[in-house]
Amino acid sequence: MGMKDQFQDKAEQLRQQAKERLGQERDETRERPSQPQPRERGRRDQETDRERREAEDRFADDYDA
Repeated sequence: MGMKDQFQDKAEQLRQQAKERLGQERDETRERPSQPQPRERGRRDQETDRERREAEDRFADDYDA
């Protein structure tokens, strides 16, 4: 087997692995629920709470002045 054949075989092997991984990722995305994960939802809630507190603080500062 020549060098050219070895490189072609390796390239084909890598292509096949990439196709398999792509298929696995597609299967995983189909299995995942479309709703956000609790952690993601919690982070958004924290950001919303922080924004609300900042707005209340600005309002209180404006009212005190």
